Amino acid sequence: MQNEIIKKDTTGNPAPLGLLGFGMTTVLLNVHNAGLISLSSMILAMGIFYGGIAQVIAGIMEWKKGNTFAATAFISYGFFWLTFVGLLVLPKIGWWDTSADANTLGVYLFIWGLFTLIMFIATFKLNRALQFVFGTLVILFFLLGYAEFAGNGSVGKFAGYEGIVCGLSAIYTGLAQVLNEVYGKIVLPLGVVMKS
Repeated sequence: MQNEIIKKDTTGNPAPLGLLGFGMTTVLLNVHNAGLISLSSMILAMGIFYGGIAQVIAGIMEWKKGNTFAATAFISYGFFWLTFVGLLVLPKIGWWDTSADANTLGVYLFIWGLFTLIMFIATFKLNRALQFVFGTLVILFFLLGYAEFAGNGSVGKFAGYEGIVCGLSAIYTGLAQVLNEVYGKIVLPLGVVMKS
């Protein structure tokens, strides 16, 4: 029997990249949903490159570290952003005859809400900051889905403000991890949950 050499993982923490890609893109889209700016190529480009591709990269890095939760979250939400941009752009470039109607978008957002609800339950074993990110994201998806089903612009606008809070909480969580690691102490608290 040969002795196995166990290598220490010395790679960096990919979670801040994923959280910042998600958070910054979420803030920008929801500034639009709140009615403060128009939907533009800036938001779509963020959805493709930072919300989409950067999160997928972070998820693959988490998978290599053996972190199933983070890999599932970052890869899934990275592809959420890519599919969301696809829903908006594909009909405009002639790759599909019709745009998604309100009921279709409502179902799309509702399914993402259900997925996020289960991921939120998993955060009960993680930290308070992630619980807040995922809890507000559950609310955001269900509000946006309801706004689409009901054709209720006021709910959609309220969802935009709620989404800004969600995105800012993800930015906080990502930057807290960076600062805490760089300084070797808690600069910004994450509210660590005690393991049972």
